[in-house]
Amino acid sequence: MQKQESIFENIFQLHHKRVYNIAFAMLKNIADAEDVTQEVFINIFYAIPQFKEEAQISTWVHRIAVNKCLDHIKAKKRKKRLAFITSLFDPETGKQVYDAHNHLHPGTILEQKEAHRILMDAIDLLKISQKTAFVLCQIEKLSQKEVAAIMEISEKAVESLNHRAKEKLRIILGKFYLKSKVNR
Repeated sequence: MQKQESIFENIFQLHHKRVYNIAFAMLKNIADAEDVTQEVFINIFYAIPQFKEEAQISTWVHRIAVNKCLDHIKAKKRKKRLAFITSLFDPETGKQVYDAHNHLHPGTILEQKEAHRILMDAIDLLKISQKTAFVLCQIEKLSQKEVAAIMEISEKAVESLNHRAKEKLRIILGKFYLKSKVNR
């Protein structure tokens, strides 16, 4: 047990900042990033005895972080869908209460945010595989080889996902900035 704690402490010291940064970049929320970071290191602590050293520890840690983020995103989407559906109806009468005229379009909300927020929202529109590759390569500055190991795909697949993510971001951001130029 003492050895496991010592190994864990070393892993934590070396990787906690990057795990948090990955979580924050993918989840865009401080509380969620902190929660996921904590979950990652709880997982790591209990999984240390099973680590077979088939991959580098950093790759193993990042894979756990990405998987925890993906799990968190999926769970949040399920909650949002349920909350949205239930918000359409009065809880007591069951009658529909949603009025489409009072609904703010996501594009309107997006226009009201600062440049950093706009980029993060655009990243959030990417397919999850593109988002993961983009965040790890472009924001976390990991090599394609490292990202391939974390995502368990080929380096060519990482390159392709990254390319498609950049193209989609160019389109999304181009439309946004063109629209805001026209509105000035």
